[in-house]
Amino acid sequence: MNGVAAWLIFAIAVVGHGGLHIAIYNRINGLGWPRKRIKRLVKFFLFTTIAIPIAVGYLEYDSLVAVLFDNGKWSGLGIVAYGYGAVCLATWFVFGIPWLVWRPMFAVEWVDAPRSVNVIDVSQVFDRPLTLTKKAKWEARLPMNQLLHLSIEEVELPVVGLPSRLDGYRIAHVSDIHLTGEIHADYARYAIERATKARPDLIALTGDIIDKQPCIDWLVDIFSPAEASDGCFFILGNHDTRVVDSWETRNAMDRAGWIDLGSQAMERQLGGVRCQVIGNEYPWFDRPTLHGTDAEFRLLLSHSPDQFTWARRNGIELMLAGHTHGGQGRLPLAGPILSPSFHGSRYASGDFYRTPTTMHVTRGLGGVHLLRINCRPELSLLTLRSVK
Repeated sequence: MNGVAAWLIFAIAVVGHGGLHIAIYNRINGLGWPRKRIKRLVKFFLFTTIAIPIAVGYLEYDSLVAVLFDNGKWSGLGIVAYGYGAVCLATWFVFGIPWLVWRPMFAVEWVDAPRSVNVIDVSQVFDRPLTLTKKAKWEARLPMNQLLHLSIEEVELPVVGLPSRLDGYRIAHVSDIHLTGEIHADYARYAIERATKARPDLIALTGDIIDKQPCIDWLVDIFSPAEASDGCFFILGNHDTRVVDSWETRNAMDRAGWIDLGSQAMERQLGGVRCQVIGNEYPWFDRPTLHGTDAEFRLLLSHSPDQFTWARRNGIELMLAGHTHGGQGRLPLAGPILSPSFHGSRYASGDFYRTPTTMHVTRGLGGVHLLRINCRPELSLLTLRSVK
């Protein structure tokens, strides 16, 4: 085998090794397991990401050098290199080809939803710093970090099965606030104020409100100004389990005037139409139990887009989700790479449709990792449009 072909196969195997570990990372972080167990697994696979190539290189050094530099035969490699090389090449078929198919540039399953975008550097809105810790100040200065560049996105969202009387119904969708104490509460407060200023019919918050116990005291101040004619609804996410008692968060949001939709379904009048509004916090909390309903329309708030199949199975017309932060970083053309989801980065953000459910996934407002590389935080202002 000539040198070019040998190097090509070697490069494919190396990329497969990296892709395998990214796929494992994404899916582990989409599970509902205890945080400590997930962190241990993430550290283990970070170790194997580095250790396996070193081990294979050490055990097969002479054979690899012969193949790559001296036109040696692949048959000279040992069982370790062959075995793990086969795993890396198989990764291209199991994860790689689907990953390529679901790239945003190909728009498979995407909804054609026109949007206008207004980007605001929130750090310039206030006369005091919004970064409160050394870590936050340092990371906010990193090149291409869009940490506080809030993207207010007005989306005309076609929804199959939307009653004609709800055509033009407006929903402000926020998610993943992630109050850690590293970013000033004014940042989240500003986003909520902008959501209210848009005069939506409903405001939906799809989880991951809080990470640190002291920030519970911020909730009423941040969220009580929110107003919407049909109500402000919230659910919790995986990070909301990090406080001592998640009911403290629920109680604070209740005092702020928000409606706890966690793990339940409510019959509500939305725009004069009888609707069922549902909250799904699974796998971190219980799924709701759905019974028969004569509602004309069903709206689901889910923390994770992984509940898309559940939504479709239950005949839900519109699902709103967050959790994935748009991938936290996005490459040109390729889009997101990291995304804590069973589907990897397939539903990292955007608008999707699979019969009978339309799903909008927001990039969210914050995160415990204070990096937003080519991935601005998002406030979604949705205008629903009826389509057949």
